[in-house]
Amino acid sequence: MNATEIIRNIEKEQLKDKVDDFRVGDTVKVYGKIKEGNRERIQVFEGIVLKRQGGSNRETFTVRKFSNGVGVEKTWPLHSPNVEKIEVVRYGKVRRAKLNYLRDRVGKRAKVKELVK
Repeated sequence: MNATEIIRNIEKEQLKDKVDDFRVGDTVKVYGKIKEGNRERIQVFEGIVLKRQGGSNRETFTVRKFSNGVGVEKTWPLHSPNVEKIEVVRYGKVRRAKLNYLRDRVGKRAKVKELVK
């Protein structure tokens, strides 16, 4: 057994069994665990998925929202135990993999068309 097979087996153990299905451009609610002292609670972060990158257990996704007129972005590891669940609110219709152009836009211009299924 060589080194790459050993690494692959370790990474396979760290993967979540069921990953929520979402894509770039979707509006999602991310339920993230937050530790405050010795207590743990779940905080919801709702916004548009700007990008998904990486693969296997290193895969991350970035969500952007506006809070009090300021754009806030958060990046989470997809297979992290701190991400309780990801709930899709709206499906977005986009034509590219990374939506970096949304960072320069505010208000109605920062919207993504909804995908009607």
